[in-house]
Amino acid sequence: MQPLNIAIVHPNLGIGGAERLVVDTALALQNRGHRVHIYTLHHDAAHSFSETRDGTLDVRVVSSWFPSSVFGRMRILCTTLQVQSLARHVAADHTQYDVVFVDIVSAAIPLLKYAQAHILFYCHFPDLLLAPHETRLQRVYRAPFDLLERMTTGEADRVVVNSRFTQETFRRVFPTLPLPRVVHPALNCTAYDTLPNIEDPAVHVLRSTRRVVLSINRFERKKAVALAIDAVARLPRDVCLVVAGGWDSLVPENTEHLIELNAHARALGLSTRTIAPRSSDALALLPPDHCRVPTFIDTNILPDVDVLFVPSFTENQRNYLLSVARCVVYTPANEHLGIVPLEAMYSRVPVVAADSGGPRETVVHAKSGYLCEHDATDFADAISRVLAAPETQWREMGAYGRERVVQHFSLDAYAQNIEAVICDMLETPTSVSAVMGILLTL
Repeated sequence: MQPLNIAIVHPNLGIGGAERLVVDTALALQNRGHRVHIYTLHHDAAHSFSETRDGTLDVRVVSSWFPSSVFGRMRILCTTLQVQSLARHVAADHTQYDVVFVDIVSAAIPLLKYAQAHILFYCHFPDLLLAPHETRLQRVYRAPFDLLERMTTGEADRVVVNSRFTQETFRRVFPTLPLPRVVHPALNCTAYDTLPNIEDPAVHVLRSTRRVVLSINRFERKKAVALAIDAVARLPRDVCLVVAGGWDSLVPENTEHLIELNAHARALGLSTRTIAPRSSDALALLPPDHCRVPTFIDTNILPDVDVLFVPSFTENQRNYLLSVARCVVYTPANEHLGIVPLEAMYSRVPVVAADSGGPRETVVHAKSGYLCEHDATDFADAISRVLAAPETQWREMGAYGRERVVQHFSLDAYAQNIEAVICDMLETPTSVSAVMGILLTL
């Protein structure tokens, strides 16, 4: 295949599963000889993946005068306006792109058509199913945006989804559109082969004499991390639950939910500690039990706690936690796919996850971990089975999980699949935007 000019459009290049997919897509295509540029509205070097800040990838930040919300409300309207601004910039870029890869928000697609490139839309999950529609006001407010999503998703030259679960959901939500192909996200395995630097003070403060159960998720309510806390509360006090993940001081839900989880653990009688992000200048937004990472390693060992919160953790902290964890617990229900179980399995750590959504396609029950009902008792029982497993059985589960990731979810496998989709897409001429045509006639 001839090298292509490829643009990737993603609203906020922070730390999360969608952002990891964008980075891995760029790496996969770049490794196969294509020229890749990532366009985004927000990129914080202190809250991003290393490949986006060390020169490995070309990241272009586009400024927009549209706010992300209006007094904490109207987020979907503001996001739609922001991505339209981003799309206009890409379409006006002097570079002639062959392919534009879009995810998260399909509203950008009609304007991106003016880039005269083929549009590949990666659908993580239909957004209209993620937004609340309980009240009449919510339904009225969401109606035009839901309609816009239905119209613009079909404007892409190709749509792919991240799992069979999302594919079936897509079929129900968009019955008139062609059934999209499943392209599972990849795990950039080399990023997890790096041994953690144990001389890092930010790692030193994570040490525990207890058995570590690890939960990795963004601090969002839909991730149901409270379930992991409820489950650990049912276990003996020789276990430390580490709750780590993406946390942004500029995202109200992140700051609010961290405090909620901390208070929930304390209400259950669990001791807690929060490790403040080293680069954070928003200590007032952290729970009162927070402690800062020292500049140098402190020889005094911090006392063990039942629940340790690590917001906005570093990659070195992540690799350390995966190296010492005896079990990774993944709590979201009906998750679209979930990259965390893949991270755990590649790191040879058994996974306990909800028996729904994407984990059914990644975790093999009783071989690489356990799938269980979405309640604390079932999760606690599954965690107990992992912790009580003989060392040989525990290692066998870990080895099985790692081999499964290498065979089915590696960056090479993803690169082959996504490039095959692009090759097929380029055989058909790209179409003009029907949505823009309608809007221009109004």
